[in-house]
Amino acid sequence: MDINYFIQNFRNAFGDYELPIAIWYSDRPKVEVSKTRGCYIKDLKPARKGQILSLSVDAIACPGGKVYSGFTSVPPFLPGFVSDKERYKDTPEMVIDFITELNMPSKEGKYINFASINNLDSFEGLEGIIFFASPDVMTGLISWTLMDTNKPDAVSVPFASGCSAIVAQTVVENRDEGHRSFLGLFDPSVRPQVEANILSLSVPMSRFKEMYYTLEKSCLKGTHAWNKVKERILQDGN
Repeated sequence: MDINYFIQNFRNAFGDYELPIAIWYSDRPKVEVSKTRGCYIKDLKPARKGQILSLSVDAIACPGGKVYSGFTSVPPFLPGFVSDKERYKDTPEMVIDFITELNMPSKEGKYINFASINNLDSFEGLEGIIFFASPDVMTGLISWTLMDTNKPDAVSVPFASGCSAIVAQTVVENRDEGHRSFLGLFDPSVRPQVEANILSLSVPMSRFKEMYYTLEKSCLKGTHAWNKVKERILQDGN
């Protein structure tokens, strides 16, 4: 798989819309680590604009961010916080069950890196590719994702914080050689950290290795219907 070839196909389909970012772990940071404040999804904006971001367990301020990045176990207060204060689950036990079933592999001692794919030389060693997309762009991405499969869960929307949808779900699916992609950024707590018209689509590398070859076969390759949507993307920039 060639990154430049994929970028060319992405540009043909979406124009100059922002490229997806890649996520991967390493023993050393790719750039100097800076501490985050609160939810680290807002700190992904430089990566979305073409740069690289490296984070460690000490750099991530949010306890949930540490958990869903695989750096720590669940702190005792977290299930109650998610249930009783944020009211995202009915009981703390449901939160515990969700995290247990997710079974995020430990990445203790590692660094997590985020980078626009135009900063990479290859797709080797990545956990997944994350798209940040407006409704029109997401329409194209979902159409492409579903083009070669009839599986009802091919695009999934599980309960997830922002970092869980982007990182944890992607990493777990890739580890399991799964074929689901994940819509994300529905967590009310993460919405203020991204633009009002932006959602995410997280594609684990286990799935992207298949999708890489189907973009040119999909409706994104100049069909009448897609060209109408593409025209609006190019005009409105969204």
